[in-house]
Amino acid sequence: MNAPFMASEQGGVDPARVTALRAEAEALYLGTRPKTRAAAGAAAHLFEGVPMHWMSDWSTPVPLVVAEATGARLVDIDGNAYDDFCLGDTAALFGHGPAPVRRALIAQASRGLATMLPSPDAAAVGDLLAARFGLAKWQIATTASDANRFAIRAARAATARPRILVFDGAYHGAVDETFVELDRQGRAANKAGLVGEPRDLSELTRVAPFNDLDAVEAALADGSVACVITEPVMTNCAMVLPQPGFHAGLRELTRRYGTLLLIDETHTLSTGPGGYTSAFGLEPDLFVVGKAIAGGVPAAVWGMSEEVVDRLNRARAALPPGHSGIGTTLSGSPLQLAALRATLEEVATEAAYAHMNATADAMQATLDAVIAKAGLPWHVARCGARVEVVRSARPLRNGAEAKAAHFGALEATIHLAMLVRGTLISPFHDMMLASPSTTAEQVERMGRAMDEVLARLAG
Repeated sequence: MNAPFMASEQGGVDPARVTALRAEAEALYLGTRPKTRAAAGAAAHLFEGVPMHWMSDWSTPVPLVVAEATGARLVDIDGNAYDDFCLGDTAALFGHGPAPVRRALIAQASRGLATMLPSPDAAAVGDLLAARFGLAKWQIATTASDANRFAIRAARAATARPRILVFDGAYHGAVDETFVELDRQGRAANKAGLVGEPRDLSELTRVAPFNDLDAVEAALADGSVACVITEPVMTNCAMVLPQPGFHAGLRELTRRYGTLLLIDETHTLSTGPGGYTSAFGLEPDLFVVGKAIAGGVPAAVWGMSEEVVDRLNRARAALPPGHSGIGTTLSGSPLQLAALRATLEEVATEAAYAHMNATADAMQATLDAVIAKAGLPWHVARCGARVEVVRSARPLRNGAEAKAAHFGALEATIHLAMLVRGTLISPFHDMMLASPSTTAEQVERMGRAMDEVLARLAG
């Protein structure tokens, strides 16, 4: 029988077990990776020892340095191999280095990488995006953060309205206006961890709980909100699925109050070839997807309906000549267009998604079984090829519940304990992805590793 513990502190797990497993995993990690330890010391001129500071958020005592990534496997500089279920936090949703993308990049490299002019792939990419996602007109950006930023600017211009609405706990990249949350008093405020932001972002951003249509209506009622920006499923937290009728209600409310609907499918592209929007018949006015859309090459896309295009054009025509504030020099580069075309035509196919979803079925069943065996009050949430362990006995309804289902020390320990057993999962929450390269054997190994880890934690 487990010793008495405060279940609320560690998601149903005795904190002493968490501490013991963490110490054991750290010792194993450091003791078997001498080149990794040396690399940490060599990176003295990188902030926090990594090229992008989020890389220090992994649970490892020193950063893991990857020598090779292919398919759904990584190899570190010490020669340790890992089954990769993180896949670059969705950037490599279709596996590392898909062959069609590699071929396209090699071919394009001899013809130029950055021209600030269209390449022959441009028109084909536009046609492919319109056919796949449904919106009429498209633009290319370099990151989903940029694409969301540009789409919000277009929405404000098209509606001549200043405000946006975000959902509490959501994440839409490095877009300043979206770093707003509900505080403990239920008021909109800058996110607590936001660095270097002197402005009160809540002046132009309203916040509502996900799945709460009454709160959405209250936020839209005065007619000052240009757009609602949302993921179809909240994913950058413990996963929150939409309740029945939520998306239909959201679409009806936005139309009633003249507000545009911006759907960000950067993560929910895991659902199917046309994302969650196509699979569930959503009707966005603006649409964004990044990360995986070009097979791992930095690129994102944003689309607009014909009505938004017409309104945006009228707004631009009323302004004097000058920079629109939309776009960056490397957006729409020949490099991006080549990778986008290869991904859309040859990588993100119906057959690929059939394999990904069948593999995710096996992942979900495996995780359900090991959680039940351990007797822990958790469940598994699912969005297509995206599977997540949620530390709550029942599905979550909003961002506040998602925040309450996070247990930092427990999650970091599980991530590190899984890593030293050869399985890599997302460092930010317990998210796992199935790629076209993920095999049944990898799922079995992941299941055995998770079974060992949970057995240690549950006692």
